Amino acid sequence: MDGVIDTAGGGKDQEVLLSTRLEELSQEIAQSLEGVQGILVKDRGMTVIVKKGIRGVLDLILVQVLDLCPQKGREKEECESLPTIQEEEKSKSVSKEEELEEEEDVKAAWVRSAPADLYYQRDEKNPLVMRATKKLMSLCEVVEEKLIMRGTRLREEKRKAREKKEQQEQHQAIACRNGCLSLKKDKTKEQEGESKESPAENNAPENSTSTKGKESGEECNGNSTKEAQEDVETANNSEELEKKRNHPDRLHPELWFNDPGEMNDGPLCRCSLKAQRSGIRHGYYVGEDSLKPCDPWTNNADHLHHYLITISPPTNFLIKTPTVIMHDSHEFIFEGFSLLSHNPLEEVPTCKVIRFNIEYTILYLQEKIPDNFCVRELDIFYKYLFTELLELVDLNLHAMGDPDGCPRFHFMPRFVRKLADNGKEILSMNEVLTYLLKNSGPLVQPEDLAQLLSMSQYQWQNYADQLKGMVVTCPGMKPCSIRVDQLDRDQVSEETINYPVIVHFGIRPPQLSYAGNPEYQKAWREYVKFRHLLANMPKPSFEDKRRLEAKENRLQEMRMTSKMKRDVTVAVSAQGFYRSGIMCDVVQHAMLLPVLVCHLRFHCSLEVLEERIQYKFRTRFLLQLALTHPSYRENFGTNPDHARNSLTNCGIRQPEYGDRRIHYMNTRKRGINTLINIMSRFGRNLETESKITHNERLEFLGDAVVEFLTSIHLFHLFPSLEEGGLATYRAAIVQNQHLAVLAEKLGLDQFMLYAHGSDLCHDFELRHAMANCFEALMGAIFLDTGIEEADSVLSSTLFKGEDLLHSIWVNYPPHPIQMQEPQGDRKWIKSFPILTNLSKFEESIGVHFNHIRLLARAFTDRSIGFNNLTLGSNQRLEFLGDTVLQLVASEYLYKYFPEHHEGHLSLLRSSLVNNRTQAVVCDDLGMTAYAMYSHLKTELKTKDRADLLEAFLGALYIDRGLDYCRAFCQVCFFPRLHQFIMNQDWNDPKSKLQQCCLTLRTMDGGEPDIPIYKVIECKGPTNTRVYTVAVYFRGRRLAKASGHSIQQAEMNAAREALLNSKELFPQLDHQRRVIEKSVKIQGERHKEGERSRGGDNRGRVFGERDQLGGDRDRDSERNKANERDKFSRERDRPGGERDRLTGERDRTLGERDRPYSDRSRSTGDRKYKLMLEEDRRYRSEAEKIHDEREPAEESKLRACTKSMSRENADSDRNREKYKGYMRMPSTEHHLKPTRNSRSDSSGKPSRSAW
Repeated sequence: MDGVIDTAGGGKDQEVLLSTRLEELSQEIAQSLEGVQGILVKDRGMTVIVKKGIRGVLDLILVQVLDLCPQKGREKEECESLPTIQEEEKSKSVSKEEELEEEEDVKAAWVRSAPADLYYQRDEKNPLVMRATKKLMSLCEVVEEKLIMRGTRLREEKRKAREKKEQQEQHQAIACRNGCLSLKKDKTKEQEGESKESPAENNAPENSTSTKGKESGEECNGNSTKEAQEDVETANNSEELEKKRNHPDRLHPELWFNDPGEMNDGPLCRCSLKAQRSGIRHGYYVGEDSLKPCDPWTNNADHLHHYLITISPPTNFLIKTPTVIMHDSHEFIFEGFSLLSHNPLEEVPTCKVIRFNIEYTILYLQEKIPDNFCVRELDIFYKYLFTELLELVDLNLHAMGDPDGCPRFHFMPRFVRKLADNGKEILSMNEVLTYLLKNSGPLVQPEDLAQLLSMSQYQWQNYADQLKGMVVTCPGMKPCSIRVDQLDRDQVSEETINYPVIVHFGIRPPQLSYAGNPEYQKAWREYVKFRHLLANMPKPSFEDKRRLEAKENRLQEMRMTSKMKRDVTVAVSAQGFYRSGIMCDVVQHAMLLPVLVCHLRFHCSLEVLEERIQYKFRTRFLLQLALTHPSYRENFGTNPDHARNSLTNCGIRQPEYGDRRIHYMNTRKRGINTLINIMSRFGRNLETESKITHNERLEFLGDAVVEFLTSIHLFHLFPSLEEGGLATYRAAIVQNQHLAVLAEKLGLDQFMLYAHGSDLCHDFELRHAMANCFEALMGAIFLDTGIEEADSVLSSTLFKGEDLLHSIWVNYPPHPIQMQEPQGDRKWIKSFPILTNLSKFEESIGVHFNHIRLLARAFTDRSIGFNNLTLGSNQRLEFLGDTVLQLVASEYLYKYFPEHHEGHLSLLRSSLVNNRTQAVVCDDLGMTAYAMYSHLKTELKTKDRADLLEAFLGALYIDRGLDYCRAFCQVCFFPRLHQFIMNQDWNDPKSKLQQCCLTLRTMDGGEPDIPIYKVIECKGPTNTRVYTVAVYFRGRRLAKASGHSIQQAEMNAAREALLNSKELFPQLDHQRRVIEKSVKIQGERHKEGERSRGGDNRGRVFGERDQLGGDRDRDSERNKANERDKFSRERDRPGGERDRLTGERDRTLGERDRPYSDRSRSTGDRKYKLMLEEDRRYRSEAEKIHDEREPAEESKLRACTKSMSRENADSDRNREKYKGYMRMPSTEHHLKPTRNSRSDSSGKPSRSAW
């Protein structure tokens, strides 16, 4: 019966044809009621399948007739009359609804299984389960026997033959040795008999004979010893390579194979026996128990979960000749794999892997489980593909120690064809096995050789094209499978008929090519070093350029050497090879499955870790990042050499490669130029996720978190202990040895991801990595939820199993001042003049303390002693404020500087929170006017002013919480980062000079040339002694300078050398260009941010803080942003733009105290006179150098930095701008939110709240 009805068309002829056809169909249906399986209806290119049943067929015919009639009616209406406006609106609404419904139908994908009733039947007890029939069982036995046992039998036969041959060789060696010994004994007996007959005459011959016997024995022993020594040396150098080269079953000398537990050049694991019993790198995943084996003859749909695996981008996975199976006159194309899991897979971070210099994303989408397959079929396909063809012998899907249990996952190949309405039909597994069985014959049949040789070239090319790209196998050989890239007829003469030749284009392993050649690696390092040095030379000579060219030519010659080329061409005879029917696309998809399996097993084990720490991560990626060591690379998921060999032998021939810089783009951090490039980058406007995929950045943040939490508890638990004692206790808790103990309590070494190499094989390196991992874990918890949860995890780990100590540690008392006045002490302001004066300071900064006595204590020096108002000095508050500032600065740098590594973040933080910067902030806020000392001080040192600010931060945290401290630093510290980066304040003059000198090192070898500092003069009394230091480079004096300490004099001398010898150091020009480029990029980002905000011109650094005060209008935001831009400049500094460009570094990097107050110094003080004289000299020279710059460059720099350094000499107005800077929310999130000591008693924001 022809079940195709074409309804495209119109007119009376079509009506007659349709009615006639319907009558014929009705008669045919009546004649064969039980034989109808389905009717295929084509309507305007859409295909609909109607399954069993006469009712469905009649309904479908009725629908087709009804669909045809309205179309004709609408055509007649359009010809007869025009619709009214209302009718048009109705028709438009109806058409829109229809379009929406059609879009929903298109988006809603549906999947079904191809029918296979002879092989599967539904279970009577559970309708979800499909059970295999006897026909399927017999098919599985045949496939297993012919595809899997074929290779097993051949390998076993060859193994027995080798053992037999080795035994024969051993017997021959033993017989030879016994023969030599018997011959020696016979000779000895003859000599003894002769000596008895004539002892006097035969004395000399006896001695000579015995000597000859000894010499021959020694000669044999000596030869054997030499051979043994040679064997030992060979084993030490390249034992594994030679072993594989000389393997008797090797397919070709240029094709490399896989052995269990072995890489191409040695064993995979060199860890100790103790270490081999744990760790993810050894296949031990915590929490994996024995799984009950699945029913092999059902699809186990009642407890397995089905997921579709997709790969993005599809580059190198969609090929021109995919694997296609013809079934029921339809093409089923290979789409990928399905994953079947025993447990439902939670949402875990995306699995990403770099392959062919392209970053691929592996996703899994849950689908309804297919019907027509059984677990036995999946196991057979897995063994055939992964074990027999790809030889991934180290890939193990079972839990460690559970070889008889069920694998953690099952994989099913998906051969699909598209259906209507975005549907798919999945081919049943019995058809897949049948296809593999049909295509498992010999590559070339012996009886077909003559016919193949008699083919024309055109016919032969068509025949070879069918096999091109297919994986063929030769069981028993090593490797057993290769990809057919070309098939050539190898016919030398007409008399002999030879098998065709398989041509394979492969890639030699890196250990055997120029990439693993020590000589090439040495030449490459010399070339890169010489090229770098040449780039830093002021004027490279012609001879140096020729030397560089000669080195490059030598490298090219070494690459083209046949023994060192990576690309190889392999030609082997087709005799003994069998087809597989599998093309390269199946191999490409299969080689990504181990990566996904390791990723899922790792995240399943992390659930155990979350139970141990009693904390559930909201963002699981943070936990993964905290446990990832910098050495880890998630590239293969199994033995890396095995994966490379299988991809080379069976994968795609010419993959499309991406940018090779993807491997080191986000991980490279060494080198002077890399340091300058990264440190010249400005922060982002919004929080940005970093592309650095290891835990070093989290370790940087976690170190500050652990130190902060420890300081808080020690501060409250020991109220009478001074700063030194608190620092000693804190150092004992936060040191790496103790953190490694805490990590061992949590068993972090069982979850860490790191390279399976020699880096962490030793216990010392492993414990250091565990300590870093614990810090990273604390940083991850802090980012995920906040400081409270991090404190809870740290406390429970610190006193695990000690409930009493844990209770004391957690329930620490509040500050003594808070204990005296739980509701606040602002009622005493009018009673004490000191508190009245401090209230003015509160007005100036816009913050009102609940306990103003804490603010008074922050400004009380230890020289005053104990008093009932402040209950002590500010020393303990300095200890606390230092850790608060470290934490807030670390958090900000981590979130807004995503491209910086740990060392770069540390440099920025040190420049942000050092004593000089704190002293500047203290002066800008006018804190020194409120400081209380036992005797009047005319001027405070830099350290004293920094301690004052730290004590203020400590008091602010105790009284108002961590959010207020963040806002304070957001206003007073973080805007200065822009200027620090531009002026390179993170790089002191001595380090900068040494970097410039190192870029000028030569290729002659030996130690690099570095600057040398010598003290050439020392004069003055002890308390005002002045040192003069000269700096030399390559025997030439660059500069000299003076200072009140040797270190200060060296700094000044280095600064002078950089100013006077710019022509000697081209690195300085490079650094200037890099900074200008960063400024330009930052300006473009700022403009894009303004456009995205719709013209809202808020300040870059203050954007997020202004969002808290959403009640302010846009004009006030602009005005306050402009005022905040003025905040980063110094107070009472003479000069203008020129002094800013050249004198800013003198201010922040010099060792002199800043600023100077002339009226507070005596005119006869020699120390201050000398410092003022040096300062004037530096300023005049800087001004002279600045005048020599080009006007364009000067205007460019001025325009780039204008917004960050506007002049404002009036210090009173500078303090006024802090009033009402922010409107902080009424709820503070700090360490102990349940206590009333750190929050307003009313629960409402006060009038002066930020």
